[in-house]
Amino acid sequence: MANRLFRKKTVEQIISASTKTAGLAKVLGVRDLVSLGVAAIVGAGIFSTIGLASFNGGPAVSLLFVFVAVACVFTALSYAQFASTVPVSGSAYTYAYVAFGELFAWIIGWALILEYAVSNMVVAISWSQYFVSMLGGFGIQLPGWLTMAPAYASEAYVKLQEQGLESLSKADQVAAMAYEHAPRLGEIPIIFDLPAGLITFLVTWLVYIGIKESRTASNIMVAIKIGVILFVIFGGIFFVKPENWTPFAPNGVEGVLSGVAAVFFAFIGFDSISTTAEECRNPQRDLPRAMIICLLVCAVLYILITLVLTGMVNYTELNVKDPLAFVFEYVGVDYMAGIVSVTSVVAITSALLVFQLAQPRIWMTMSRDGLLWKRFATIHPKHKTPSFATIVTGFMVAVPALFFKMDFFVDLTSVGTFFAFILVCAGVLYMDYSGISKQSKFKVPYINGRYLITIGLLVAVWGIYRYGQGAIMEWRHLSIPEIIEHKLLIIIFWLVWIVLCIMGYIYRFSLLPVAGILVNLYLMSQLGASNWFIFLVWLAIGLVVYFCYGYRHSKLIKRMPHKCHRRVK
Repeated sequence: MANRLFRKKTVEQIISASTKTAGLAKVLGVRDLVSLGVAAIVGAGIFSTIGLASFNGGPAVSLLFVFVAVACVFTALSYAQFASTVPVSGSAYTYAYVAFGELFAWIIGWALILEYAVSNMVVAISWSQYFVSMLGGFGIQLPGWLTMAPAYASEAYVKLQEQGLESLSKADQVAAMAYEHAPRLGEIPIIFDLPAGLITFLVTWLVYIGIKESRTASNIMVAIKIGVILFVIFGGIFFVKPENWTPFAPNGVEGVLSGVAAVFFAFIGFDSISTTAEECRNPQRDLPRAMIICLLVCAVLYILITLVLTGMVNYTELNVKDPLAFVFEYVGVDYMAGIVSVTSVVAITSALLVFQLAQPRIWMTMSRDGLLWKRFATIHPKHKTPSFATIVTGFMVAVPALFFKMDFFVDLTSVGTFFAFILVCAGVLYMDYSGISKQSKFKVPYINGRYLITIGLLVAVWGIYRYGQGAIMEWRHLSIPEIIEHKLLIIIFWLVWIVLCIMGYIYRFSLLPVAGILVNLYLMSQLGASNWFIFLVWLAIGLVVYFCYGYRHSKLIKRMPHKCHRRVK
């Protein structure tokens, strides 16, 4: 059974299978891919969650953007090598099939389904907030019960009853009013986020009718988006007060790292363009270039805009859902705030478009391998898109976006993404070891990590001993059950580093993929335990689906009994 679970696909098998079931339109060039990458990366992260990260970490959160960007570069190089080797839709799912076998491929594919769906829920909810704000600027007020998740309204109403009106922020007052004035079904108030559901429906329709239409829309929206960000950077420079950058890290390292999920969420997206490999004219050349270019461009924009935001307004004021518009309102330039709000609605839509484009192609590839119901692989004869998978994706994103809070989804998105990134980096090490890398048209630059991985570990240990006495004292005061509950992921991080030191010495591992594994694993360890619990529940559900359906219908495994039978004869 173990052989069946971990049976791998060869690069030739994957390319052959995609050729036999061809039907997608090959229309994307490197410029289109960069546009899609920027559309995905520069989305709800920079227009919403960047405010919360700045509130927690202060101006020093700009350094966190640098750190996360470096982590993403290591990962992007690994993605680029896989994309040049296996130019097929499926992203990390397909890459895991080559490197680790079917069970790992299923796990990563199932995690990607969660990543893209949850990412789009966040983007849709963020879009709704900006859209409602924009309408308010034109004097159009939607009923509050049509613009928010039920939990926002109920929590605000409870707070009103317990603490009084004076304790509520302006946003809480609006939410409490929505709860009071909402129509009711019996005793249950009817409250949902209608704009989030509508924009998901419209974007799903655009993705359904064709890749050319999606590409054109993305290119236009990205041009607008970059214009807005440059507008904020160069317009905001004139309102920067250097004293707002002091103290630079008011909440210390812990405050900065508390924004890991939000900052990393802002970078999610460069991997999504690998799902369009079968719609690229020259995927082996263009995908690696596009990933690196869009990641570098976005990293520079993020760092600059974080410094401008924290320079314009003290970090303590930035815990808002629309920070880019808020900072201009704060300094009294309302017309610029209005421009940002209007164009942000367009800009965030492009991120929603890319993720809504990516997820159906993951399902299509998994279905083509027999691991999901075959209807998910259906290609529309006219539009040349995975039609059934696109429709299911629309429902999967729209329904939760109507009823759930954005805060619930942000960290959960990052868990699945870190998991995928770690496997892709590890997959490059396997490719180098097995010789598959010889088929790669792009390779991660090789730096012999035989000794450097161990040297890095020793330097890290010395750094903690020299500068981390506070953390050491914290560990000493924890009981063993508390260490297991709160520090287990950190322990796993150090154990993995030790194992990589040993394996790196034996197999002469390339340093950059190892650095990608360690940085992503460390960032992963900073996420909340509740998100891990939900993620593990999701994976458990996925394993049930796999063993009930995928294991028996896998096209790769179906061939095994036949081969064995012929050998017996």
